[in-house]
Amino acid sequence: MSTQKTVRREAGTVEENALRLDQGKAEQIVEALNQDLAASYVLYHQLRKHHWNVEGAEFNDLHEFLGDRAEEAEDAADDIAERAQALGGIPVSGPAALAEHSHVDFEGEDVYDIRTSLENDREMYGDVIESVREHVALAEDLGDYATSELLRDVLEDLEDAAHEVDHYLEDDTLVLETATN
Repeated sequence: MSTQKTVRREAGTVEENALRLDQGKAEQIVEALNQDLAASYVLYHQLRKHHWNVEGAEFNDLHEFLGDRAEEAEDAADDIAERAQALGGIPVSGPAALAEHSHVDFEGEDVYDIRTSLENDREMYGDVIESVREHVALAEDLGDYATSELLRDVLEDLEDAAHEVDHYLEDDTLVLETATN
């Protein structure tokens, strides 16, 4: 634990920024970014969980795919956090704050079959996509075009990943089910 006796900046505050974005607008955008940051970390942890626990004939492909998507979610979280900080905000970071700010819920600690896991991922991707899309529009409306552009890049990666998950869930496969008697 830190021995520092004074808090330099209180969590949840937004100070003036060098980007010359009005503080009231920056506060709205930082709040939205913190929601997306928290959701990105929830998505990251769920994808990482599935990466660790995947089994079966398609293990190698899915293990790699889920690991790559988890890294993508973590990279997005880092970009979002750095933008929130540049706008004078304090990015949410602790487990309690992430849970409080996230609009998506982690599926839990239980391990499910890979199809169920991927269905849960697809659902979470959809929820995160909807939120990021709303925040792109918010940033545009408030004149923060750089945040809008950053979120557009994040949105494109999220949509690509959701589309790929959807492909994994199709019923066309080379793996044949065997009847057990």
